[in-house]
Amino acid sequence: MHIAIITAGGAGMFCGSCIHDNTWAKALRAAGVEVSLIPLYTPIRVDEEDQTSSPVFFGGINTYLEDRFRWWNRLPRFLTRWLDSPTIIRLATRRAISTDAADLGAMTVSMVEGEHGPHRRAGEELADYIHHLKLDVICFSNALLCGTLRTIKQAFAGPVYCILQGDDIFLDGLVAPYRDQAMALLSERAAEFDGFITHSHYYRDYMARYLSLPVDKFQQLPLTLDCAPHDGQPKAATNDPPTVGYFARVCPEKGLDRLVQAVLLLRERIPNVRLKAGGFLGAQHRAYFDDVKRLAAPLGDAFDYIGSPAGKHEKIEFLKSLDVFSVPTIYHEPKGIYILEAWANGLPVVQPAHGAFPQLIESTGGGLLVEPESTAELADALAKILTDDALRRELADKGYRGVRSQHGMEQLAQASQALFA
Repeated sequence: MHIAIITAGGAGMFCGSCIHDNTWAKALRAAGVEVSLIPLYTPIRVDEEDQTSSPVFFGGINTYLEDRFRWWNRLPRFLTRWLDSPTIIRLATRRAISTDAADLGAMTVSMVEGEHGPHRRAGEELADYIHHLKLDVICFSNALLCGTLRTIKQAFAGPVYCILQGDDIFLDGLVAPYRDQAMALLSERAAEFDGFITHSHYYRDYMARYLSLPVDKFQQLPLTLDCAPHDGQPKAATNDPPTVGYFARVCPEKGLDRLVQAVLLLRERIPNVRLKAGGFLGAQHRAYFDDVKRLAAPLGDAFDYIGSPAGKHEKIEFLKSLDVFSVPTIYHEPKGIYILEAWANGLPVVQPAHGAFPQLIESTGGGLLVEPESTAELADALAKILTDDALRRELADKGYRGVRSQHGMEQLAQASQALFA
């Protein structure tokens, strides 16, 4: 079996969807499946061995120029192809490039227009490449790539799936009139996929309603982590001082401000508690982070933001320095890879009872769920874990074992092969 996973690069930032697609390719190859991981827009940035195996298609620089100047795609390809070089794209994305939906409305619509839009030639190049791979299955990493679907189906007769991993938050961020235009095109074209894949029951049901699709077109694959590099262990005792940790993108929907508020309440019971946070901070969210820092001012040196670690080793060392982990999202998370990473390093978690989190925590028993809107309940749950060693060790042990037995690469490979067979 030969599977192609078409994944969208994250413009130089660590992207959870890219990381999971990369892990998916690695898991399938370890199981003996032939995989082509094909990047779109930009090279992917991951904190493990890059599994991509093709040129970058729909190179971000050319895609931008095609959208901005409609005459650009009439230039001979030999004059523009060099701009698709991964080296050139990486140089271009070293500087802050917006991936904010509010800035990308027109381009989103033109991408979904597919063969009727300015990116027709790029779609034909991808279809030609796919035709020569002799594939059995294709998986797109998000629904916004559906503009190429009709062109690809002219060159490929097999099934084409779409894995949904957070498409709604981008679409809901589009401004008028682009959101309505994109949704109209997307609802029409998405129905042409042979099936959809999610990592949670919640997101299956939500996206079936969101895109007006029948639930029976949806399948589920387990959210997965390569646990081998994660060498943290459940701790016999907490640090001195006890440490609450956050690791995710720094943006309003991930809820770092809520965690700061909960830790401020927690200080009334555990005066020396500290909060350590890490994760990518984009230019569009610097004002939000300034508000977070002002909110955290009473914590003084007990609040520490480490930024985005350079690689996996640094991230694991950060996680190993924590006692309990929480990312109290406002957004109803469809995945939550950071929860798997916390469990893999022996940490109990506290999460809001929405999105994928109830199903994730049920799968291992490695954490507590709290009322999503209540920082007081979040503080209570953190206090319960930090002051009850038996409970903390029990949750940590369950998460540590459960992520390896329920969310390992072998489980993902087996489930994928069963689905595609």
